[in-house]
Amino acid sequence: MKKVYSFALISVLFLTTVTVNVGQASAESIDGLKNKINELEKEQEELNKKQGNIDNDKSEVDGDIDKNLGKQSDVSSEINDIDEKLSNTESDIDNKENEITETNQKIEDLKNRIEALKEEIIVLKERIEKREALLKDRLRAIQQTGGDMKYIEVILGSKSFGDFISRSGAVNTIMNQDKTIMEEQTADKLALEDNKKEVESSKVEVEERKVALEDQKKELVALKGQLDEQKDQRKTLMAQLEEEHEDLEDHKLSLEEEKQILAAQTDANKKAVQLAEQEKGNLEQLAKEKAAKEKAAEEKAAKEQAEKEQQQAQAKEKSAGSNNSSSKSESSSSKTASTASAPASTPSSSGGGGKFIWPANGPKTSDYGWRSHPISGGKKLHAGMDIGVGIGTPLQAAASGVVISAGAMNGYGNTIMISHSIDGQSYTTLYAHLDSVSVSAGQHVSQGQTIGATGNTGGSTGPHLHFEIHEGGWNAAKSNSVDPLKYLR
Repeated sequence: MKKVYSFALISVLFLTTVTVNVGQASAESIDGLKNKINELEKEQEELNKKQGNIDNDKSEVDGDIDKNLGKQSDVSSEINDIDEKLSNTESDIDNKENEITETNQKIEDLKNRIEALKEEIIVLKERIEKREALLKDRLRAIQQTGGDMKYIEVILGSKSFGDFISRSGAVNTIMNQDKTIMEEQTADKLALEDNKKEVESSKVEVEERKVALEDQKKELVALKGQLDEQKDQRKTLMAQLEEEHEDLEDHKLSLEEEKQILAAQTDANKKAVQLAEQEKGNLEQLAKEKAAKEKAAEEKAAKEQAEKEQQQAQAKEKSAGSNNSSSKSESSSSKTASTASAPASTPSSSGGGGKFIWPANGPKTSDYGWRSHPISGGKKLHAGMDIGVGIGTPLQAAASGVVISAGAMNGYGNTIMISHSIDGQSYTTLYAHLDSVSVSAGQHVSQGQTIGATGNTGGSTGPHLHFEIHEGGWNAAKSNSVDPLKYLR
């Protein structure tokens, strides 16, 4: 009877071994989920630490923001000073141009006056020459007639009083004409001298005004150079101010976004833990149910086998004797034990390729790494790769995970962020510049599931998909970003 019980025990062990082998895959799945949950819980602890430190980081950033705002105020004051200088300089330039215009007009007037004086000089010279000729004739006649005595003879030779009056008037007229000629001659000579002096002084004045004009031109050129320099300085200051302002706004928005994203990552991580716990619970429940069914089947089979063997043993003992029957039973038990000790075969598995699929059907148009920003022009990290696709191209989740956030994001436009846990490592993928979003925060998505459509929103120079992969959670500094090509298949 002991041999019968030993045989039954060996049969139970055989069936138990088979059960263990059959349930091995489920056990491995449960262990994998346990490891995944442990990793998610560790990540949750890290997220909690970051959540605790982010307020301190925000205080530091607020201090930096205040400094930047102070600097921005200083630069604005400098720009206002330069604007005032520019206004004054432009006013000076206008005044100089007006002075130059007036000087040019005066020069033209002087030139015209000189020409007029030259013509007057010519006329005066002609009149003087004519008078000199007339006076020479008069002097010659006086010399020949004896001068004033002839006038007396003319008067004394009057035949009547009327004739006397007539001759006296004629003599006075002649004498007045001579006097007038002499006075006019003297006046013309004086005018001639004055005109000559005026011409000479006008020439000097013209030359002086020309020199002054050249000096004013030089001063004007200097003012223009100063204006250009001030404009360049203003342009430089404005560029610095705009860049600092942009960096300030980006930094501020990045901090706020990081805080929001961190909270969303925490929620997504909790969701992932819940899903993993639920999946583990389902597998454990299935394993329990399967184990219970298999145990019941094993017990039933073992009982039936034991009864059968007991009946066979009793029959053999009666017919052939106890020794022969025992020998056969031991041989059968040995074979059974040998069969039970042989392990059940398990299918082998091997992985290959990347962990993520391409999120959109299109060619790579821009690599990961440092580059000149296409909009701001500064040297910045391109924390992902660009895929050339048109507006409305279907967007797929690169791997299964939980949606962290879905909506507008500074610079990125419409954006989706997804948290993934793959082989014990957490990742975050980011999809930017989208035209539309068809998922929401906290939603679980499967690899290849359509989550939106590509577009041209945010800081984009043309339709494309900006795709990022981060090892761990997303952060504003993008310090844990990696080249997506390392993980894509």
